[in-house]
Amino acid sequence: MLAKMTSKNQLTLPKSITAAVGAAEYFDVETRNGQIILTPVRIQRGDAVRAKLAELNLQEQDISDAVAWARQTTKDHSPL
Repeated sequence: MLAKMTSKNQLTLPKSITAAVGAAEYFDVETRNGQIILTPVRIQRGDAVRAKLAELNLQEQDISDAVAWARQTTKDHSPL
């Protein structure tokens, strides 16, 4: 099967190919021996949040402080 690349470097994958690997919104892309390899990736939102928290190096106390600040800010401002 052929897939044509557009001027914006976009490909439309044939439906039979995506059906064979299952529905996926994201693909890991790599090159190997002059070939482009696409591997379906199922991203879990919880995993993304945990990864971002790890990247930010937030500690439990940081979260508690932020929640306390947000609650205090809400109490200080009455609705319009």
